[in-house]
Amino acid sequence: MPLQTTVCERCDQSADNLVQTTDGQRICLACRDYCYLQCGTCSGWHHEEDRCANGCPCECGDCGYCDDAGTSFDGLVRPYDYRPRPVFHGTGPLFLGPEIEVEIGDGDPYRCAEIASNGLGKLGYLKHDDSLTCGFEMVTHPMSYDWALEHFPWDLLGRLRASGCITSEATGIHVHLSKAGFSSDAHKYRWMKFIYRNEPQVLRVARRHAPGWAAFRDEDRRAVKRYVKDNYYGDKYRAINTNNLHTFELRIFAGSLDPQVIKAAFAFSAASVEYTRTLDFAAVAAGGWTWPAFTDWLDDQPRYTPLAGQLEALACAC
Repeated sequence: MPLQTTVCERCDQSADNLVQTTDGQRICLACRDYCYLQCGTCSGWHHEEDRCANGCPCECGDCGYCDDAGTSFDGLVRPYDYRPRPVFHGTGPLFLGPEIEVEIGDGDPYRCAEIASNGLGKLGYLKHDDSLTCGFEMVTHPMSYDWALEHFPWDLLGRLRASGCITSEATGIHVHLSKAGFSSDAHKYRWMKFIYRNEPQVLRVARRHAPGWAAFRDEDRRAVKRYVKDNYYGDKYRAINTNNLHTFELRIFAGSLDPQVIKAAFAFSAASVEYTRTLDFAAVAAGGWTWPAFTDWLDDQPRYTPLAGQLEALACAC
């Protein structure tokens, strides 16, 4: 819980609210989000290079692959709270940071992790995820949409399938969108309203309804204006997770190892932001927040062909 005090003990800057770490430091929220991690056991905060000072075990300690270094699969899969400094790829302002969850199925765990790690290279890394029985999530550094279409290692997905990796009802694709990619608070508001107002169509694009992992809630619809102004440090298991300081996390998509499906998820994430960028009051009054208005706009946007193709396949372009 934030503490009312004045000076951050890490950056020596004044702050309205400070957070106490597990080793007793008082730090500002900016420092916390930049280089501190939240323990999954006690919920305390500790520096990313240190273990929790409360003596909590590694989050993956009972998965069968954990070692003393805090990683799994012989060092290929990082703990869930691993968070390196981001490396940006492409040209903004909007950057996407996908998390693609994979179950190992009947494959060899180490071999599958090795294939994924080598395939991602410096673009990303693997992390443990508690929601998976035996698997990992592939996380990339931030990418612009166009850069991702051209440079993401799409052939990796087929190699993972051939090695025994699968997706299931427990797996999902989460796409982080950089808040700096929005033109204003009003733009953030329009985007979130568009997502919430079109829940049935968005769920069809996402290919799943997962209230346990990505819930659409009435209270979130009503609180959009507050989420735009302030980060909301609460339940992350919502359609749009607003907890992060620098990103919105769109958690809606079903897991997949199909390149076209993942491209469509990237395309919807980017297209929904661009569509709402210039949506003014007159356009909204004329039905601009509706799904047909969005798909009409999409018809003139060849950049987002992967999404248009999926909408057609789902018979959702209405």
